[in-house]
Amino acid sequence: MTDTAEMSGYEELFAPLEAILMVAPEPVDVGDLAEALHVNPQTVHDALCALSASYRGENGQRTAGFELRQTGGAWRIYSARRWASLVGRFIVGSAQSRLSQAALETLAVVAYRQPISRSRISHIRGVNVDAVVRTLVARGLIEEVGETDSGAHLYGTTREFLEKMGFKSLDDLVPLAPYLPDSDELDELEEQL
Repeated sequence: MTDTAEMSGYEELFAPLEAILMVAPEPVDVGDLAEALHVNPQTVHDALCALSASYRGENGQRTAGFELRQTGGAWRIYSARRWASLVGRFIVGSAQSRLSQAALETLAVVAYRQPISRSRISHIRGVNVDAVVRTLVARGLIEEVGETDSGAHLYGTTREFLEKMGFKSLDDLVPLAPYLPDSDELDELEEQL
């Protein structure tokens, strides 16, 4: 697909795709792009793959400072991973606020164990997480996804979480879940309390 001859067939779609993706506030679905461009969705998908390859410098082209990635089933332009430390220094120096260590740890627990209740998160972390959970909900990184039989809210990550992490799905998470306590251990802990 990244062959230069194949890529040239999609070049007419590159500029309109870039124009849309540059102004989109969130990742854009291939179907929505196809509808806007009046083009077959498979053609749009192939053009996005070719455009993404061109940004990565495949086929002898210049490497861009940004990437086109599929995330959460849709496409978005991100700064290139190669420049992550530089972008990180810029963001840290800006007014944009970062998550605390407690929030990052709580977010990791939710990501790996979802759906999960606040009490289970507290058991895993060993501290009260009520305020941290409220912060993560307010930032749109986690959301209520249901309730337990006892009425406790269950939390899971949001599409915005996937987007900010640059993941297509939760399958992109590094496999750490086997190192966290399993449900039986958590049930035993709850019984002891």
